Amino acid sequence: MATSGSSGQGGDQGPSGGQAMWGGRFSAKPAEMMQAINVSIGFDKRLAAQDLAGSRAHAAMLAAQGIVSAADEAAIQDGLSRIEAEIAEGTFPFRDEFEDIHMNVEARLRELIGPAAGRLHTARSRNDQVALDFRMWVREACDRTVGQLQALQRSLLAQAEAHAETLMPGFTHLQPAQPVTFGHHLMAYVEMFGRDAGRFADARARMNECPLGAAALAGSPFPIDRHATASALGFDRPTANSLDSVSSRDFALEALAAGAICATHLSRLAEEIVVWMTPQFGFIRLSDAFTTGSSIMPQKKNPDAAELVRAKAGRMLAAFTQLAVVMKGLPLAYSKDMQEDKVPTFEAFDVLDLSIGAMTGMIGDLSANAGRMAAAAGAGFSTATDLADWLVRTLDMPFRDAHHVTGAAVKRAEQLGCDLADLSLDEMKALDPRIGEGVYEVLTPAASAASRKSYGGTAPDQVRSQIARWKDVLK
Repeated sequence: MATSGSSGQGGDQGPSGGQAMWGGRFSAKPAEMMQAINVSIGFDKRLAAQDLAGSRAHAAMLAAQGIVSAADEAAIQDGLSRIEAEIAEGTFPFRDEFEDIHMNVEARLRELIGPAAGRLHTARSRNDQVALDFRMWVREACDRTVGQLQALQRSLLAQAEAHAETLMPGFTHLQPAQPVTFGHHLMAYVEMFGRDAGRFADARARMNECPLGAAALAGSPFPIDRHATASALGFDRPTANSLDSVSSRDFALEALAAGAICATHLSRLAEEIVVWMTPQFGFIRLSDAFTTGSSIMPQKKNPDAAELVRAKAGRMLAAFTQLAVVMKGLPLAYSKDMQEDKVPTFEAFDVLDLSIGAMTGMIGDLSANAGRMAAAAGAGFSTATDLADWLVRTLDMPFRDAHHVTGAAVKRAEQLGCDLADLSLDEMKALDPRIGEGVYEVLTPAASAASRKSYGGTAPDQVRSQIARWKDVLK
């Protein structure tokens, strides 16, 4: 069934004949403003590698199915290799007149190998071509992000292991609540970023269906083998509905949603770094590598890297919103609105790459002020819950009663200007005469943290257990 001669795309006239690739229906050139709003090569040239890979697989399938000749396929493959080399060398002539990466590649292919280039577009459309290229790009971005998140987790694990016993205050409402360890606190982010990696992996699994062969919207009359092209391009299977294949961008929306959640986690950790670095907290230090100074105040050491990570979360959230708004009102199948899918997605993953990298660097760079943390761990009557728990365990007191007695103890300590551990035994017995010396064993921050031995608790042994589990996961 192999054919030769005319390409079937408006005859042999193409770029060299002064017409657009779709120019057969049109007798005049687009208005200058139309060209300006329509052209996308300025940003979609980032899809060059994916476009070439898709074209190679498509050409091989066309030849295997007898739709194009072996000679034409060989010429096409050679031309695509030459284009790949030009792009790598920076000599490829990206031209606005050909609108996008797909037409730029096809136009250059025609210049290199002649009319045989026109056969490459048999049984496909720019609609399924861009859906393929973009899906492959987002798939690769998800893979890359998972790897970056795992590197960040390893950096957190190293710090958590070093500080499995380093005491610090745990907060609720940013008020001292109960003593925890710094290692335990950092492990919370290991869990968060682990779920983020899982979301990207889940999104990747769902998007791993190949739209190539859906053509413009209805499929192809040629005897193509969509399973072959899907396999060649690393997809699990071809998409099952041609309309859905070219109409949907939920794969990008899902990846952006995962990115927005991840950026939120990064922002929360960045906020803590900013707070911890203030003189009022003084919990950590960052080196000159991740801080900047002031143009007027010589003493300043600003956590700018953390602040910028915190700010960039807004761009991730905006990217998801932007694409959702583009897609929300589109009828099936393809509409030109969908050209606006790539810029926010490209920019979002650029921001995410930078943010994760900066956070990984900061976590590896920071040093903890263990003395300052430990001193703060006991502030604000943070062992009050330990007193209540002791009353329940030792005196068999109902927890609500224990809560009331402990509240009275806190009130008395406030009146005396001391901590709970500094209340005399007589003061304690005034609250309940059954209280004995053993109560003081639970009123230190170290004892409090060590007692939290439930699975996932802050006891150092539990922290080390979770570190070991994650090390095994990340092997």
